[in-house]
Amino acid sequence: MDTLYSPKEWILTSMDIISKRIGIVGGGQLGKMMILEAKRLGFYVVTLDPAGDCPSHSISDEHIAAGFDNPGAYVQLAEKTDVITYEFEHIDAAVLDLLEKKGYTIYPSVESLKIIQNKYRQKRMLHDNGIPVPGFCLVESIGAIKRFAEKDSVGYPLMLKTTLGGYDGKGNALIYGDEDVKDAFQLLGGGKTELMAEEYVSFDKEVSIIACRAIDGTRVVYPVAENIHKDSILDVSIVPARIESPAQILVSEIAGRVMDVFAGVGAFCVEMFVKKNGDVFVNEVAPRPHNSGHYTIEGCFANQFENHIRAITGLPFGSTRLIQPTVMVNILGENNGAARLTGLDTAYSDPDVHVHFYGKSESRAGRKMGHITVIDDTVEGALRKAEMARKNVKVVGIFCLE
Repeated sequence: MDTLYSPKEWILTSMDIISKRIGIVGGGQLGKMMILEAKRLGFYVVTLDPAGDCPSHSISDEHIAAGFDNPGAYVQLAEKTDVITYEFEHIDAAVLDLLEKKGYTIYPSVESLKIIQNKYRQKRMLHDNGIPVPGFCLVESIGAIKRFAEKDSVGYPLMLKTTLGGYDGKGNALIYGDEDVKDAFQLLGGGKTELMAEEYVSFDKEVSIIACRAIDGTRVVYPVAENIHKDSILDVSIVPARIESPAQILVSEIAGRVMDVFAGVGAFCVEMFVKKNGDVFVNEVAPRPHNSGHYTIEGCFANQFENHIRAITGLPFGSTRLIQPTVMVNILGENNGAARLTGLDTAYSDPDVHVHFYGKSESRAGRKMGHITVIDDTVEGALRKAEMARKNVKVVGIFCLE
């Protein structure tokens, strides 16, 4: 029988893949979940994060405790590993760029990171490649914002955003009319900070989709997640999304095109708006696994973190098929103080409930401390069980008085 490799060659090829050392910039919950999948496959993992007690610390083979603005720490990470990836975007792309030019391997590429870090450049890249996005422009003054709103296709309300930084609603301001423009401009640091104005999309559903792309360009796409936000923070993800089939297909097709636009390697999240008429617009792209993809851990045969690790190490992808309808709800900190998880025993009286506690040492009101996933025969059943579990599971801050 014909074989692709002789036994000896196969062993060498397999060992070449499995012996890779992975460096991760960021030691939060996303990094921790990447490591759990990497360690299952036997990879050696080095984490770069300034916090000595970050969620990834306890399971990293090595932890470089240094700031994300420390060039020497990035060099150290590169020298210790074969491939570098990252769990969030707000890192030193200039240093990574120098490392990449010296021959170090970084996925997703630094070029895609630099574009995505800047929301205006990201939108421009998408627009120029035929990806549907809301209308947008750079604005340097209060007058420029008002002129943008006066365009026939825009009007109020509209979104004002900082082009750099910003997450979970931070760095955004919704402008309802002329009277709000000055306050929003000042709130976001107008005149000192680069700002962009964006057409507000009156959407029916907010959705997101995780797409993964391999080094050779092979792509896989996960099911579409319907997302519900509270105070601009993701609250609930529902899979499959409750949208019509043509919109499901369009969202998946757009996600694949976005991966090709950025030549991404690894897992990307593409957040989109779906209007009642079925039109779809891309909101933002994240070059990494995403909060809205946590449902894949229990809900899919191969989760987003596993396929991210597979992509950056040259392994074929696992199946992205949904096992059953799945709901994920976030667990936010109740107050400030040393983090303490309560109610786990009560929540686990339902065998369909899966609780993920990230291991952050400090709780803060509104901080993402964990999540709950439920799979069930129906979306309605999963939603009901997830919300019941969240009523019991709390992360509270405890103050210790000496």
